[in-house]
Amino acid sequence: MENLIETFHIDIKLLIAQVINFAIVFSVLYFFALKPLLKVMRDRTKKIEKSIDDAQKIEKKLSRTDEEYDKAIGKAKKEANIIMEKANIMAEEKRQDLIKKAKNEIGQIINKEKEQMQVEKAKTLKEIKKETADLVVVSLEKILEEKVDNKKDSELIRRMVKK
Repeated sequence: MENLIETFHIDIKLLIAQVINFAIVFSVLYFFALKPLLKVMRDRTKKIEKSIDDAQKIEKKLSRTDEEYDKAIGKAKKEANIIMEKANIMAEEKRQDLIKKAKNEIGQIINKEKEQMQVEKAKTLKEIKKETADLVVVSLEKILEEKVDNKKDSELIRRMVKK
């Protein structure tokens, strides 16, 4: 060992003094620098872990909210479809009612026109009968003015029938 000390020129007193100085510097650094630094790092780690947990909770809440939103939108769409179907049914019923009313009104108008046509037909027939009677009277007057014999009488009747 002495041989080693002489080869490397090691001074034991100086080595012990350096070890003591190293221990003092290490303990001062440990208590005043490293220990507070470790405490700050632990606190920061806890904060980061808490933030990560909070972020995961928020993400879960967000996904639940998205699901609830999708459900609400789906429900609203279903309700809207039901309302639209009811509105379409009501519109179709209204349309059918309007068609029935229109058909009834058209039927009434047709019946009124038929009645009016019958009245006009009766009026026209009455006028025709009156004119026929007038013609017969005029014809009779002409016939009576002339002397009537069987040949002329037959001939007049034929002409009258043809007219």
